[in-house]
Amino acid sequence: TTPPYHTTPPYHTTPPYHTTNWGGATKGLSASLTRTRHHSYERTNISPPYTMLKLAGRMWWRAPRLVNGRVAGLCRSGRQRLGFSSVHASRPSPAEDPPPFAQVAQEQHLKQMGDSKAAGEWNSTRPTALARLCSEKFRLSDDFVQAYRSKEAPFGFNGLGELVFYRTYSRVMPCGRNEDWADTVKRVVEGTFNMQKGWIESQGLGWNHLEMKELAEEMYDRIFNFKFIPPGRGLWAMGSSLTEERGIYASLNNCAFVSTKIEDVRNVSKPFCFLMDASMLGVGVGFDTAAASQNLRVFKPNYQETRTFAVPDSREGWVEAVGRLIDSYFVEGSPAVEFDYSQIRPKGSPIKGFGGIASGSGVLEALAEDIKKILNALAKENSYLGITAIVDLMNLIGKCVVAGNVRRTAEIAFGPPEEKEYLNLKNYDENPQRMDYGWASNNSVYAELGMNYSNICERIKDNGEPGFAWLDNMRQYGRMRGTADWKDSRAMGGNPCLEQTLESFELCCLVETFPNNHENIEDFKRTLSSAYLYAKTVTLGHTHWAETNKVMSRNRRIGCSMTGIAQFVSQRSLHDLKTWCEEGYEHVQECDIRYSEQLGIPRSIKTTSIKPSGTVSLLAGATPGMHYPESRYYLRRVRMPKNSDLVEPLQKAGYSIEHAIGQEGTVVVSIPVDAGDGIRTVGEVSMWEQLSLAAFLQEHWADNQVSCTITFDPEREGHQLEHALNFFQYKLKGISFLPKVPMGAYPQMPYESITKAKYEEEKSKLSKVDFKTKSNDAPEILPPPDLYCDTGNCSRPS
Repeated sequence: TTPPYHTTPPYHTTPPYHTTNWGGATKGLSASLTRTRHHSYERTNISPPYTMLKLAGRMWWRAPRLVNGRVAGLCRSGRQRLGFSSVHASRPSPAEDPPPFAQVAQEQHLKQMGDSKAAGEWNSTRPTALARLCSEKFRLSDDFVQAYRSKEAPFGFNGLGELVFYRTYSRVMPCGRNEDWADTVKRVVEGTFNMQKGWIESQGLGWNHLEMKELAEEMYDRIFNFKFIPPGRGLWAMGSSLTEERGIYASLNNCAFVSTKIEDVRNVSKPFCFLMDASMLGVGVGFDTAAASQNLRVFKPNYQETRTFAVPDSREGWVEAVGRLIDSYFVEGSPAVEFDYSQIRPKGSPIKGFGGIASGSGVLEALAEDIKKILNALAKENSYLGITAIVDLMNLIGKCVVAGNVRRTAEIAFGPPEEKEYLNLKNYDENPQRMDYGWASNNSVYAELGMNYSNICERIKDNGEPGFAWLDNMRQYGRMRGTADWKDSRAMGGNPCLEQTLESFELCCLVETFPNNHENIEDFKRTLSSAYLYAKTVTLGHTHWAETNKVMSRNRRIGCSMTGIAQFVSQRSLHDLKTWCEEGYEHVQECDIRYSEQLGIPRSIKTTSIKPSGTVSLLAGATPGMHYPESRYYLRRVRMPKNSDLVEPLQKAGYSIEHAIGQEGTVVVSIPVDAGDGIRTVGEVSMWEQLSLAAFLQEHWADNQVSCTITFDPEREGHQLEHALNFFQYKLKGISFLPKVPMGAYPQMPYESITKAKYEEEKSKLSKVDFKTKSNDAPEILPPPDLYCDTGNCSRPS
């Protein structure tokens, strides 16, 4: 606690420090100041606790680690850890230091998979659930929760929000009934604080129950009243067995990015396996085409020597099968890989952890054949892995995930703007074979400042693709206010909705706040404190990917988002929005200083975003993200299985239900929606005004990015696209466009514009829905979780 350590606030350098003597070794907890230089930017991270060992008269400093749930310190003879057992302290040599967490994880996984598993192949390990490290699990009091059970949850849009909740996020409880909103919020809040408690106790930071109880009750109230909501992934998974018992923390994250740049020719499958693994957990993944410039020769495997892999009936088993197959094509003379699918559960079996119905082995077998077809063709031509093959493989994996897990997947591809091969990927006249799977990703280009946009704009007029990502802006700027800080100099891309700047293998958690549900700015700041704390807590959970743990532990990136912005501006003013953005952003930074120090982790590299929203915004009756509604009055259609328990109560309440055209076993429910007084519709807001609002939010709120799909009239505004991009390339990090399509252009569209009279007529037919009328017997199958980012704007349904 003496110089050169900083001894002024907010750095805590005063006692108490926890110290324990083990055979002469003293372990203490203190703050440490670390600096990482990014070009001209110098970032300061406060990252206590660090371990101080006094050995042989010298001070040894290092960060404590968790290995298999134990605190790992310096080792003696590579056999004993300085944990909670007494050992004789001696000065260790560097060789005696325990391997880092990532190496331990890899070695454990390879041991589990057997000696026949090649070291270069895909590997992962499951981390310890933080909740299991708690001395006693955190629980909200029954009296506190009971007070909310007597309240009516303020779901939005005439029952639409409540329907979406029961359809998508309500889990089956041990007693056999589905959660109501009070139950779900309780599970989520308790899971959040169990993660914190497990982390704090394992790090010896001191758990303050009274303080945390107060924070937890505040978080509960703000989620219950729709002042903020965790992401859909969090509503589904947080506090469930997925996190409490199995430690699958990747499932709490919305999005990821992976570069296809290959470090080891024996492990070409690595980025493809990561995308598949993450997608099967419901995480949307962005990827680039960097491997196309690496001249990776494709070889035909040696079919004179084949190896059969019995595919385990698990997510990991499917991923490993794909990895083994891809890698067999990139080392000359590799044995051919064949598969035994007999262990995979039959079609129609329940998937209890993540929900849904098993597809059987058919979709994996089809994927394997598609991969062979693509790579055999390249090998026959003695060719290299190129742009088309990379995107094809990623898209086919996405198609498999959709079919195999009864859920939607989201991908975004990033490619060079000058390559016609990339730009024509969705030109199905030139690439008709891609029509079957090309929908699996949105495609964007890495736009360069000052480039000629005219050629790409002609393509956008037809189908809205590709989108644009200005990687230079993503790397240089937080909020785009004229001063480059280079915080994200290592960034490689973004997530499918492009509201997050990301490094390769990085994941991120987003939370959603509803400014229009607040009385004043002070109320909003209190919500931001809870929202920030939820997102920061998610960064405490290690994933089963070593590369991801490394970058997430360093960046601690989160995304506090706003939604319902069109409603806020309509009911207040743009000036009020600027004030709330500016003061809110500063408050988030104060939270980051306070809670990062309290948790003993680095400050977040970036903290704020604007996500497109969708399903989550429906719960609260808010317009999605920064987008304007198509119409003030409209019918919102929701699809569900015809045998769903929700169909009967909806029918009794008077909702219109009809069979889905072309989808056997599915029904469509139509719900009348009023977006609110004074709301402007997208038809009243020009392309230029939408771009200006995105730039406004990128300047005043989002240090990550603003996800925005600009709706434009091809006839009236199409010729202006190039000019708009020339202006806004200096104000945005990413943008996409969508040609305007009339609402109701085809039967059973998700949105259909209606008149006020039609809205009143439909609303008059409705009565209160009793969604709690459920069977007393718990169903065997949980409903599958919804799309990772809660909106259809950046993914395609199966």
